[in-house]
Amino acid sequence: MPDEGFKNFINANFETDLKTVLIIDDEPQMRQMLARLLASEGYEVTQSENIKSGLKAQERNFFPVVLCDVKLPDGNGVEATKILKEKYPETEIILLTAYGNIHDGVQAIKNGAFDYLVKGDDNNKIIPLLSKAMDKALLQFTIRELQTKLNGKYSFENIIGKSNEIKEAIELAKKVAPTDATVLLTGETGTGKEVFAQAIHKGSKRNAKSFVALNCSAFSKEILESELFGHKAGAFTGAIRDKKGLIEEAHTGTLFLDEISEMSPDLQSKLLRVLENGEYFKVGDTKPHKVDVRIIAATNRNLKEECDKANFRLDLFYRLSAFQIQLPTLNERKSDMPELATHFLEHFSAKLNKRFSGMENDFVEKLKAHHWQGNVRELKNVMERACILESNETLTVKSLPFEFQINNIPSGTASSAHSLSEVEMQHIRKILHYTKGNKTETARLLGIGLTTLYRKIEEYKIS
Repeated sequence: MPDEGFKNFINANFETDLKTVLIIDDEPQMRQMLARLLASEGYEVTQSENIKSGLKAQERNFFPVVLCDVKLPDGNGVEATKILKEKYPETEIILLTAYGNIHDGVQAIKNGAFDYLVKGDDNNKIIPLLSKAMDKALLQFTIRELQTKLNGKYSFENIIGKSNEIKEAIELAKKVAPTDATVLLTGETGTGKEVFAQAIHKGSKRNAKSFVALNCSAFSKEILESELFGHKAGAFTGAIRDKKGLIEEAHTGTLFLDEISEMSPDLQSKLLRVLENGEYFKVGDTKPHKVDVRIIAATNRNLKEECDKANFRLDLFYRLSAFQIQLPTLNERKSDMPELATHFLEHFSAKLNKRFSGMENDFVEKLKAHHWQGNVRELKNVMERACILESNETLTVKSLPFEFQINNIPSGTASSAHSLSEVEMQHIRKILHYTKGNKTETARLLGIGLTTLYRKIEEYKIS
């Protein structure tokens, strides 16, 4: 289905709640009678006298429901149903015939028809049946629209940046995406490894299947094994029933293993078995299970060094690193800073229901001058805080965390220590005011520990 036509359909039917129906029938009286009946129920009707004109009308307007006669001058409605469903799978088709027979009815359903009605005998069924078909079609169109947006969200085109460093990483990822090759994404924390993993999945032949992500550092060894491979009932205390592991959930799809370096050596050997022959054992099970899954792994460590230290299996490293992509740090691609900052500004403007016209030049320069240890994730947090604190239409340096503002403190007015403390104190006060005194949320937004926040509150006597 052409994308432009689909967008027109969405705009016409979802923004105005307009429900459109196409009638294909060579009998003018029958078409007009059906058109009047449907119009009285709030439907907008388009009429066609044969299959050829009906297909052209559908191509232009994408009707969610088609009422089609079986016997037409240029073909059979049962065969037309097959053509329509192959090209427009979301459209529902109700076939109408003057002389019903079991063979046509069965074949119509096989070809994808929503239902098969006999003219005259089933006239009282048309409206309720049409309503059900319309509901189903609009639901399918909604799902397609959401899927289109989701695919766009995780596509390569949605990765922000035009620097050579990020473009090189994207090009490598695009080349490996259509294959089933195992991919190892390396780079510092916050460089967007999961974003790349999602894009690789969406660019693969597995994109209609599940993408399952697991952070290996988030669980103990025992829990991680159960989460990854599943377990049998009775395998350990509390295992009262069989449990599917994430590797089974990702069958025919993609499994993303973040922080793979945190996986224990014995689990590494079990993962190696999956990569070598597609087999795994559930915890407490003696029967091997087969799985078809693509593995994308990520780490912020140097796995070769971890192998030299005997912390990571060398054979697993070679299997994982068959295709390795190093993601650049934010410090290596600061030319992308304005575009990234603008993206987050728009995101948080919508989230906080605040309107900003942009960022002052000094604000952007401060972002470029900063050393980003947390990379894009840190920038996202900084932009969120700035959007929360800023009261002007443009983001100013005053809305940045205090460490960005040190160079802006006037000299000669006070000691640098006093000025730095003053900036920090005011910043903490603003965040506390925004969170309505919620200290846990305040510590999160400030990027500090809760204990540190309490110490600062006591030190500055913030009430």
